[in-house]
Amino acid sequence: MKQYILFAISFVVLFAVFQVLAGYVATLLYTPDIANAWKEAGHASSEVVITGSSGIISFIFAFFAATLAYVLSNLFMKKSSTYI
Repeated sequence: MKQYILFAISFVVLFAVFQVLAGYVATLLYTPDIANAWKEAGHASSEVVITGSSGIISFIFAFFAATLAYVLSNLFMKKSSTYI
């Protein structure tokens, strides 16, 4: 049970960190098209359409977070068992 709790906590923390990092990288790589934005400003709709990319990037980050959480939980469990 102790190993599961350690894994769950480390997974949640690492997943949150990877999501923040993914948003940061996406923000850094975004280049706005200012000229096109001025052209479309006059034709602005009162409706908001939210679009996004596929969920594969989130899945990849979740996979890396789960893998790292598994490795860290095993690493901490091995270290704690040597002190007992």
